[in-house]
Amino acid sequence: MPSEQGRHKAFSTCLPHLAVVSLFLSTAMFAYLKPPSISSPSLDLVVSFLYSVVPPVVNPLIYSLRNQEIHGALRKILQYTLFLHQKDVHHALKTPKRLRKA
Repeated sequence: MPSEQGRHKAFSTCLPHLAVVSLFLSTAMFAYLKPPSISSPSLDLVVSFLYSVVPPVVNPLIYSLRNQEIHGALRKILQYTLFLHQKDVHHALKTPKRLRKA
């Protein structure tokens, strides 16, 4: 592609889909090719969840993040929650131990 903007748009569209497809294929391959010696019900449950639930849920999220309004709103939410978390951690570090237990 000749333009930088065109390459950026193509990669921003393709990479999330490639990530979902690779997650889908890797969990499917792991589920069918894993040795029986490492089989456990909890591992099987996690693999089946990753295989059957995550890709269909993530796909609409990928398409909605292409919308600039949703992208901006998600960025604001993440910044707000990270800022509050950093503020709580900073407050906990500054508060003396005897006051933290109360």
